[in-house]
Amino acid sequence: MRHWEDELVAAVARWQREGRPAPEIAMVAGSGLAIDLGTPRFGPERLGDWLPFPIRAVPGHRHAFELLEPTPGRFVLSFRGRLHGYQGYEPADVVFPIRFAALLGARVLLMTNAAGGIRSDWPAGTLALLSDQLNLTGKNPLAGEPPAAWGERFPDLSEAFSPTLRALAREHAARLGFALAEGVYAGLPGPSYETPAEVRMLRLLGADLVGMSTVHEVIAARHMGLSCLVISLVTNPGAGVSGAQLHHQEVLDEGRAAAARLRALFTALLADPRLSARR
Repeated sequence: MRHWEDELVAAVARWQREGRPAPEIAMVAGSGLAIDLGTPRFGPERLGDWLPFPIRAVPGHRHAFELLEPTPGRFVLSFRGRLHGYQGYEPADVVFPIRFAALLGARVLLMTNAAGGIRSDWPAGTLALLSDQLNLTGKNPLAGEPPAAWGERFPDLSEAFSPTLRALAREHAARLGFALAEGVYAGLPGPSYETPAEVRMLRLLGADLVGMSTVHEVIAARHMGLSCLVISLVTNPGAGVSGAQLHHQEVLDEGRAAAARLRALFTALLADPRLSARR
């Protein structure tokens, strides 16, 4: 598997040559979940102008990025939309933006995603912190020979999602007047939604949420030493949970409905100096 080492080095050199500040935090927004956090310091720019491969469109993903400065001296590289394996990308392609942010200096990764709810007591609109994940894609972004300087060959994922950052998110959500659920995310290849039998299987495996992203990005981020905080929005019940048919438009509609809560939460997190705490 090609890991785009030379292309990543070139992208980082271009960033530095243009005099842009190094980000402390990277953010990735899921389907319909791009959050307006103020006027960017740089951007928005087309992600495709920085990638060594073409972008393939997905509804609800702008495939753009910008550099934010939510508090003086704290820079955030914010990606609006992400890449997915079902678009025809390999895992190393999907995680190119994450590795780019890490090589620029980011030490924290914040992400959102849209997910199907496996638990019947989590209705659409539920916001859930990820506490663990199941990579059921059959692929891993560390396959092949990534550079040894990026991280350990066999990284520990026992705390893939930072307990410290999860506690911080719960604290701010409570202050803002809403609760955050917490659960396990199952990442599948997509792009078809899961069958009722697959949802029953996932429930037996211990999953609370299911989607088509996130797991490769988290693996690559932890490999490169970033602390991860991921919030899933339950946009629809999984197949067979409610008996209703599934549509991508539901995902986008629920994302827009949750925007105010997510904006308030991320604004509070980005203003909190404790966000940079490791683990």
